[in-house]
Parts: sequence; C-alpha cells; structure tokens
Amino acid sequence: MTWKTLDDMDFAGKRALVRVDINVPVENGKVTDTSRIERIVPTVKDIQAKGGKVILMAHFGRPKGQVVPEMSIKHIAQTVADVIGGNVNFVSTDYAKATADMASDEILLLENLRFNPGEEANDVEFAKRLASLGDIYVNDAFSAAHRAHASTEALAQLLPACAGRLMAEELSALEAALGRPKRPVAAVVGGAKVSTKLELLGNLVTKVDILIIGGGMANTFLAAEGYHVGKSLCEHDLTDTAQEIGEKAAEAGCTILLPHDVVVAHEFKAGAANSTVSVDQCPDDAMILDAGPESVAQIIAVLENCNTLVWNGPLGAFEIEPFDKATNEAARKAAALSKAGKLISVAGGGDTVAALNQAGAADDFTYISTAGGAFLEWMEGKQLPGVAALSANSETVSDTI
Repeated sequence: MTWKTLDDMDFAGKRALVRVDINVPVENGKVTDTSRIERIVPTVKDIQAKGGKVILMAHFGRPKGQVVPEMSIKHIAQTVADVIGGNVNFVSTDYAKATADMASDEILLLENLRFNPGEEANDVEFAKRLASLGDIYVNDAFSAAHRAHASTEALAQLLPACAGRLMAEELSALEAALGRPKRPVAAVVGGAKVSTKLELLGNLVTKVDILIIGGGMANTFLAAEGYHVGKSLCEHDLTDTAQEIGEKAAEAGCTILLPHDVVVAHEFKAGAANSTVSVDQCPDDAMILDAGPESVAQIIAVLENCNTLVWNGPLGAFEIEPFDKATNEAARKAAALSKAGKLISVAGGGDTVAALNQAGAADDFTYISTAGGAFLEWMEGKQLPGVAALSANSETVSDTI
C-alpha cells in the first residue's frame, strides 16, 4: 500500500481535520496516562508549522451513538491543552461556526464522535458534515484504523488525505516487520490461549522463518505433540488445530520453536516453590508457568541470528515472580540487539507492552505499537479499512491540492 504523509500536503491557510486517538484512562476525574495525547503532538505541531489550522476529532469510551455526559471529550480537554500547549478550545456544538471563525493559532477539539450514531455506522452523510469543516483530512489514529467508521474510512474518501506522523511511523514499522522484512524473521507469540490467536498464527507461519511460541498457548502445542502438561493451562480441544498449524508451518518452511525445559509449580502465586524440568517430565499435579533456562538460551540464539523480530505476548506468567524470567531475559536480549543496530524489533499488544516495560526493554525496541486491535489485525494479514482508505485516496487525489 502507498499513502501520503504530512510532507506531501500544502497546509498553508487550510483547515486540517485530524483524526486522533486520545481515548485515555481517567480515574476520579483525572487522566492517569497521557501517552496517547503526547504521541499526537508532532502531527499537530508540524501542521501548524506548515501554516495549517488544526481540528482534532476523537472518540472517548463507548457511548454507542448516544450522548453520555460522562464520556464527553470536555473531561479530558484541559489535559489535551496542557500536553499540546497553545490555544486549544473544546467545541461541543455549532462546529461550522467554530471552524469558520478559527484563529490562525487556534486548535479546536470536537466533541466525542461516537455520540453520533453515524460514526460507527460509517454513515456517508455524517462523514460529509465532518468534511465540510475542513480542507484536508489527516488520520493519525492507527489504533482505530481497523474500524470502518465515518471518521476513519468514509471521510478519507471525501477530502485530500494523508497519514499523520504517528500513523506513518506505525505503518512504516509494520511494513518493515512483515511487509518487506530483512530476513531471517522471527516472531514471538505468547499469551494464554491459542483460540484467541488462530488467525495470527495462521498468517505468521507464512510470513516468518521462525515462530517462537510461549506462555499458556505453548502448552497446547506441547500437548499436541504428545507431552503431558499436568494441570497447566491448556486447550486440549485445540490440539488438532495446533497440529494443523504445525503442518502449515512446515509447508511454508517456517520452524516452530517450543520450550525444551519448563518451570513448574503446584500453585499459581508469587514466590511459589518451583522447579525446572525437561518438557517431558511435568508432574501430573503441577503446572507449567514459564520457559526454562535452556529454552531461553535457544531463543536468544535465534534472536542473535535474525534480522527482524515481531513480538506479541509473554513467554510465561510474567505478572508474578519468579515466572517472569524467560520473558525478561529474551526481551532484554532483543532490546540490546536492537540498540546495537543488529535487529529490527516491533512489538505490540497490551500484555506485550506491559511485559516489555516490566523488563525494562521497551525503550530499546525499534518500535512499540500501542494500537491493540489494529496491530493484531495487521499481524493477522487483514486489510484495515482506515489504511486502505488512505491508500485509495493517494491513488485518486492529485498531488496538487
């Protein structure tokens, strides 16, 4: 796919409708994490530097087409203003007048898009009303790009459109990881259940050279190979599916790497008594909670011989010690290789980000996606409506605006 960026557009004297994701957590009336707001600042500042006026559009919560007062953007408007800086004004009604009367240095923040049922319905008429407010459309919300909503899909077809800095950065990182990667390519996929990542696994075995499977889902693959996994979390009803994925990987020339030794315990709690055993020696009354040191060493050896890494999910029960060791050690090695310029590493998913942060490895990964569902759907090989709309627009709209 191809898409335009801010550098391809002439913003001088024009109003930019910028779709952003500032769906931030709020507790007791205060925003507890401003990172999503911080990540849109480069786009806002660059548009202003190019002489454009910025109109921010976003959703907040899931009001499902109804006006829900506690989900009003006004509750986070001051935080947005504080983070971005400058003249930021929240607009709840009469968008047409507010956008027509904008000062050159003014930033408008519109009310929750999802208060209107036309947003999630991808209603063209609602998109046309939004389009009438601006001259150029900028999508800087990759995390919402997997939704065919009015502000992500229909609107992109009504105005000259481009990706914002955050969106372009995300797309470039993912293209480097799975689109045109530097081989060999490895993927780490962990987490609790195979059932939640069937499409992901099915796509990855056709894209990567080595697939490292960890966490609870590794137990299902081990059971499929005939190993007893005791009381471990395991989807025994999916062992046939695991075998099919293994067969698909073999046909595609992808090697699946499972643990050779595992850390087992009789109870799931921090500091629980544990032991490391060969994968064929798990006691009937114990559960596998982490990959063992030999398995970690093998993973590290793989990373040292790869050029690209995609990571989604932990290798063990990283939330509690001492079952976070495999995730921590592998993550730190990937981070060190990335920092040294020897590995392109892209990671995403809620548990993944938490695990990498806990390991102190996140800052040195090449790219960490916070896009959640959009990141996973991209890894599954699905077309994202918001991205496809930008690509289609770049093919039909002239470079001269």
